[in-house]
Amino acid sequence: MSDIKDHLAAYHPPTISIPPHPQWPELTPEDERAMKARITTLLKEQNGVLVAHYYTDARLQDLAEETGGCVADSLEMARFGSEHPADTLVVAGVRFMGETAKILSNEKRVLMPDLNATCSLDENCPIEDFARFCDSYPEHTVVVYANTSAEVKARSDWVVTSGIALPIVKHLAAQGNKIIWAPDRYLGSYVQRETGADMVLWPGSCIVHEEFRSIALQRLRRLHPEAAILVHPESPEAVIAQADVVGSTTALIKAAATLPNDTLIVATDKRIFNKMRQLAPGKRLLEAPTEGEGATCLSCARCPWMGMNSLQSLLAVLETGANEIQVSAELAARARIPIQRMLDFARQLTAH
Repeated sequence: MSDIKDHLAAYHPPTISIPPHPQWPELTPEDERAMKARITTLLKEQNGVLVAHYYTDARLQDLAEETGGCVADSLEMARFGSEHPADTLVVAGVRFMGETAKILSNEKRVLMPDLNATCSLDENCPIEDFARFCDSYPEHTVVVYANTSAEVKARSDWVVTSGIALPIVKHLAAQGNKIIWAPDRYLGSYVQRETGADMVLWPGSCIVHEEFRSIALQRLRRLHPEAAILVHPESPEAVIAQADVVGSTTALIKAAATLPNDTLIVATDKRIFNKMRQLAPGKRLLEAPTEGEGATCLSCARCPWMGMNSLQSLLAVLETGANEIQVSAELAARARIPIQRMLDFARQLTAH
């Protein structure tokens, strides 16, 4: 066992290269309208539906809703796609989201605007290393975040989102389960603090959320003492400690709409502001700071891979049929089991 603990202590997630954004020409308003009309036509012709994450470009979010698709978090995107009668799902997000959609709808064609759009959490948890680590703790229940590959999901007992991680881990801990958590160490630490569960944490992180700086956040709040601070739990502990609301993307959007504060400081990808402005018009939205001691500004509150989704790349994939997500039926069947456990738990939770 000590060898495995030493392995984890010595493990350094692979270096992640931040991709350059595809250089698409700027669109005139006329070009944008024409492109949206063409995309809408192609979606109809291919019996397709567009699902977009809250962190994608506002134009993609708006188009998804205008064409009968949805804007949501990663799991709701996949669930919406599985329940929709469309034959083709077009997933505007990052690769693990396309894979999750394919896992839940293996018979459907799943396309993505850019297959190079990945996720630092996914990249930080390669299946070979993670499987070896899990094998060393056979008595532990393996709980993985949705931001993981299909292979990692298939190796897990439970898949969770940030919105349901707390009640699931609390439930498992109450049953006496010890837990392996992967891949986000900040979210895992938050869940551990809140539930008191016995957890071993994989050392991954999100390059967007780990950039938020607590001292700079304190300074910003002093400038806006009336503001509420909304923080995604993938953020560092010192940032979470200052939050008025800690929660998933969906929870933060709901908080923006329901809190009485006219000013909100938000610690997550700033593209979430598009949905927040729709549901909380007139409120002042401020980005939580990513500058200060230790800052590298790898993201500046914007996921670079989410930024690879654009109207141009969306149109291209619909015209060519390229960028299809492939997950074998066998792998999808294994990965679906822990996802289904979460979905069943969520239904029971709602029923009570």
